Amino acid sequence: MRVLENSFPISEELWERAIRLIPAGTQTLSKGPDQFVRGVTPKYLKKGKGAHVWDVDGNRYIDYPLALGPILLGYDYAPVVEAVIRQIREGTTFTLMHPLEVEVAELLASVIPCAEMVRFAKNGADVTSAAVKAARAYTGREHIAYCGYHGCQDWYAVTTPRNKGIPKVLAALMHPFEYNNIGSLEKAFAENPGNIACVIMEVPGTDPVIDKNGKNFLQLAKEVANKNGALFILDEIVTGFRYSIGGAQKHYKVTPDLACFGKGMANGFAVSALVGKKEFMKELNEVFFSMTYSGDTVGLAAAKATIKELLSKPVIPHIWDKGGKLHRGINNFAEKSGIDFRITGKPPRGGISVKNKKGEEDLLLRSIFLQETIKRGILFGGPVFISYSHTEEDIEKTIAASCEAIEFLKVAIESGEPARFLEGEPVGVVFRQRK
Repeated sequence: MRVLENSFPISEELWERAIRLIPAGTQTLSKGPDQFVRGVTPKYLKKGKGAHVWDVDGNRYIDYPLALGPILLGYDYAPVVEAVIRQIREGTTFTLMHPLEVEVAELLASVIPCAEMVRFAKNGADVTSAAVKAARAYTGREHIAYCGYHGCQDWYAVTTPRNKGIPKVLAALMHPFEYNNIGSLEKAFAENPGNIACVIMEVPGTDPVIDKNGKNFLQLAKEVANKNGALFILDEIVTGFRYSIGGAQKHYKVTPDLACFGKGMANGFAVSALVGKKEFMKELNEVFFSMTYSGDTVGLAAAKATIKELLSKPVIPHIWDKGGKLHRGINNFAEKSGIDFRITGKPPRGGISVKNKKGEEDLLLRSIFLQETIKRGILFGGPVFISYSHTEEDIEKTIAASCEAIEFLKVAIESGEPARFLEGEPVGVVFRQRK
């Protein structure tokens, strides 16, 4: 496969302008240059079509982070784009409410198991925060048991290294527990009796474990929460509309009290939703949750068109099938090569794991893999997502490029000096906690 020796003069010029004006240089930490191999990876993308993107210097790539997950159907996906253009011409926001608020709420209620009522916002952090507020209002409690990543709002961000500017007193209200370890959740309740308002968690790339009675971890977590008078909130910002049309809750047969959706529900347009059972959602009649653009018709029109595509096309089977082929093709080659490398997770939502001889995740080795795949026209990053627009040819090309990258990585490891094989700066870490 042809190895590209690209330069990125326009990207670099834009970056120099950005760092003079934009704190951190980026709007989204996970899209920043330190999350990719600097010097080898472009910093700016200009356009996308299907599963492909082009950088500002004209280079083309097959894309797998997919804007960190929102691109479910593909870039410039005609039915969604056309619906949005029609709506823009009619208007994007109005003095009064718009019919799309009702229509999309009805659509969500028809496909998501727990969705008896619906409220909209723009970002995932908006609705996870609204869910926590509703739980606190309903229970009269303030403490939170959490697992995973839930956005930049103070209540969660206080638990991260990026907690500057947040009252430290909030940290005392937060109690982490471990995925697939029900004992850790029970311990959080035992240590804070009568104080925990809700359990909020996301589903990572691994299946929930099943106990001796046939119940999976999500079902058990809900039982523990409810038994202790707390609400169970499932953060489906990433898994929603990827694992199934009804989300991970439908796939894993658990009905949360409240659930949060975003990303893939509108194929890249900004909209999110808090859904749940009426008795809990009705707290939002009094809880302060109101924004100018939460009824924005562009995001709602995109969501309506996206969900209709999901209901009429084999989107979910396609994602599972193509993702499975990608994982198997790369992982089988890596295993035969004797390299501790894997595409982890489930076909709709994967990740990249590269470990050194000590069995530790190694950012240098990961960086070498990312370097060699980007040079072969494959844009990997943190997450590995599949869209409805990824073709058989895309998957085959990606497997071939990845196998070549793994061969290169093996040579680097066996040299004893893998750092010599990295042409740019290694990737950094985003602070996300993996509890």
